[in-house]
Amino acid sequence: MDLLTVLLGYLGLGALAGVMAGLFGIGGGLVIVPALIFSFELQGISTDISAHLAVGTSLATIVFTSISSIRSHNKHLSVRWDLFRPMTVGIVGGAVLGAWTVSFMSGDLLQMIIGVFAIAVGIKMLLMVNPKPGRDVPGPVGLGVAGGGVGWASAIFGIGGGTLTVPYFSWCNVPMQQAVGTSAACGLPIALAGAFGNMWTGWGHPQLPDYSLGYVYLPALFGVILTSVFFARFGANLAHRLDAKLLKRIFAVVLLIVGVRFILS
Repeated sequence: MDLLTVLLGYLGLGALAGVMAGLFGIGGGLVIVPALIFSFELQGISTDISAHLAVGTSLATIVFTSISSIRSHNKHLSVRWDLFRPMTVGIVGGAVLGAWTVSFMSGDLLQMIIGVFAIAVGIKMLLMVNPKPGRDVPGPVGLGVAGGGVGWASAIFGIGGGTLTVPYFSWCNVPMQQAVGTSAACGLPIALAGAFGNMWTGWGHPQLPDYSLGYVYLPALFGVILTSVFFARFGANLAHRLDAKLLKRIFAVVLLIVGVRFILS
């Protein structure tokens, strides 16, 4: 398969991921990681590294998409920078540790863990389970510890952390608009630290395909970022015309199917 064909395929994948992210109101990583794993398998990339490559590449795409998201939320004054700063200290350390943790996992184990996570998120969306405000925002140390946990898990799953940080901020009595905006800001250090961590841990792996920087596959990276941002706006506009609850239930079922497939494989 020549490079142009591969790049065109990932342009299409980026468009699909963008539409789904905008349509269902979820972070791109939840869409991109499973889609990349399936794409890498079709491309003939070894299953020993396909999940690792998907996680690293997904985090690299989030570096670019999160910048646009932060600017948008900051214009609406919905980013709590006083929460972001202490969270970032923990996030960076946690994300690097997460990338290091993934390097010790087999491809099958990592796919199974991603599958379990997809099922958990699918069940949460299907049942519409959300934490109720139950405590005040902790101090800098508490936020740093929480950031470390979020960064570690996000680097393993290849996500920007919104699935974890929005519920956490909501639990801490942060208004939803600020929870979403601050979560978007936290996605940048997660993605930067996680992507560089995956480049480092995967560097020189003998099974990597051409045009890879460690566990970041450049054709997929450029293909996804070139189309996903534009099509995310299209998906968001489309979502306003459709039943939001029905859409989330449909996506929840898709996550359940993907999760079960990963576990069984």
